[in-house]
Amino acid sequence: MKTYNFSAGPCILPKEVLMKASAAVLDFEYNLSLIEISHRSYAFVDVMDKAVNLVKELLEVPEGYSVLFLQGGASLQFTMVAMNLMKNKQSAAYLNTGTWSSKAIKEAERFGKVYIVGDSSDKNFNYIPKRYKLPTNDVGGPVVDYIHCTSNNTIYGTQMRKFPERQNDIKIVCDMSSDIFSRRIDVSEFDLIYAGAQKNMGPAGATLVIVKDKILKNHRFDLPTMLNYQTHIEKKSMFNTPPVFSIYVSMLTLQWLKDNGGVDAIEKINEKKAKLLYDEIDRNELFYGTAEIEDRSNMNVCFLLEDTFNNLEEDITNELEIDFDNLCDEAGIVGIKGHRSVGGYRASIYNAMSIEGIEVLISVMQKLETKYLDRKYD
Repeated sequence: MKTYNFSAGPCILPKEVLMKASAAVLDFEYNLSLIEISHRSYAFVDVMDKAVNLVKELLEVPEGYSVLFLQGGASLQFTMVAMNLMKNKQSAAYLNTGTWSSKAIKEAERFGKVYIVGDSSDKNFNYIPKRYKLPTNDVGGPVVDYIHCTSNNTIYGTQMRKFPERQNDIKIVCDMSSDIFSRRIDVSEFDLIYAGAQKNMGPAGATLVIVKDKILKNHRFDLPTMLNYQTHIEKKSMFNTPPVFSIYVSMLTLQWLKDNGGVDAIEKINEKKAKLLYDEIDRNELFYGTAEIEDRSNMNVCFLLEDTFNNLEEDITNELEIDFDNLCDEAGIVGIKGHRSVGGYRASIYNAMSIEGIEVLISVMQKLETKYLDRKYD
């Protein structure tokens, strides 16, 4: 039976990518595995160069930016961003739109003052704050070094449609871990973008950083070598042994994306997938979405079962959940359970998820509805 993986991460990957990666683990060159050759060999340096160049090509990265493959996930970037960029004003502005931005705020507070300029925690992060104002001094000048946002929130199913606009010399930083390469972005609007690989790009282990070179000038003298972006730029992501497997699979995935029309093409497919699923959630009497409609994510679709159904007298909440879970199992659907912070269900429909997978999930939702409609009219 075919399996449809809706897990929020590590992510679903294209089958052809997995096949090539599997072969490389056994024999990458000269009967040696990818994971046992030197990371400084010509063969792996070529992999790194290809991965970097694919990032630049797919995202149309302008001149003056460096592309890095680091380790530590987005969680380490919470610290590195603050350490490297919170240097002149020793303060930063953050949009708090979910668990990951909350964690980023906590780390940034270790290095300077943090202004939370937008916060959706009042409604369990089910929307994106639209109105926020950056703090200024008595003469209207900036008091923060940068503003930080999270483009997509995997747990709560929200996604930014509009990003902060550049003001004065304030830098713009974005965590794009769960939607990078899923839609067009203008890299020039940002000073630093970071993203864990394990959503749309590859297996866990690598972290992509795209940083404007000039913002790193006159960095703090006390930066640890390993946490200094300039270190990794100068060493071309090879200061220490890089996560070779994750970078190689990321390179394969980016090549797959290019071969299938690039970001423009996948954005259209992602919009179609999301519309199909949200239309069913809104139509089906048994389900409802958790995020505000205008802020719904095209990557992580969060939804709940209705507490009551058509005034049936008995409590059927648990019964509905059990039946839906069983139907999902029978259809080969895995990874559909929602995060404990929201409950219910979460369909993560990253780039490699097929429209067929969405249609199978929709058919399961309709089967559940039919069963209880029949029950209603018995």
